[in-house]
Amino acid sequence: MNQIIMYTIASVFIVSCISFVGALTLLIKKDLSKKMLLILVSLSAGTLFGGAFLHLLPEAVGDSGLTTRISFLVLSGVVVFFVLEKIIHYHHCHSHQFSKDKHNHEHSAMAPLNLVGDGLHNFLDGVVIASAYIINIPLGIATTIAVVVHEIPQEIADFGVLLYSGFSKKKALLFNFLSGAIAIIGAGVGLYFGGNSELFTKSILPFAAGGFLYIAGSNLIPELQKDARIKESVMHFIALLVGIGLMYGLTLLE
Repeated sequence: MNQIIMYTIASVFIVSCISFVGALTLLIKKDLSKKMLLILVSLSAGTLFGGAFLHLLPEAVGDSGLTTRISFLVLSGVVVFFVLEKIIHYHHCHSHQFSKDKHNHEHSAMAPLNLVGDGLHNFLDGVVIASAYIINIPLGIATTIAVVVHEIPQEIADFGVLLYSGFSKKKALLFNFLSGAIAIIGAGVGLYFGGNSELFTKSILPFAAGGFLYIAGSNLIPELQKDARIKESVMHFIALLVGIGLMYGLTLLE
């Protein structure tokens, strides 16, 4: 159990530190940043699809087969992330270009809304990572990689929202990190309940798969479809396959 705790803490700490990646966008030209972001979005979509279909669902199904209970848990993951997205009124991985004629109070209201939604998301990430490690370490590593790759474009977008809301660069980085650090609390919850209840662990896996599928299918893929240029589309397709391939490669460790 000590090894599981060590891996879990290390993983959620890495996830939390990803919140600082938004600052890198200040050092990169806008056009290049947008191209890199879309490639990361493609890679993220691939890892989330791969994580769901090649790791979480096979482990959740096991020898019992795809039961109605598992199907409902997958659907619950889709529904919860749909509701979460509605609450924060903000699509992950897409830096919105807001008009300049909005009132300041509308700008400032976006910051707490975004932080609360992102905090809930990070809490669930922590729970999922801890639960995956309880099943086995390779599954935990695969889940962590899927979360980390997804967090990069998400945190870049969140950083942009906080800056737009009037936060200074330092304050935006601090609050983004605090929001990301909530994954540590989620990991603690996952370790406690997962370590004491096999049912909890087996339930969180299909739930997480549903969340992964919703994020990849509802948020990421639509962003990629907006750019129909052949060269960029080919790069996005390759990055998508690389993400799936990465997750397949990790199945060899299990």
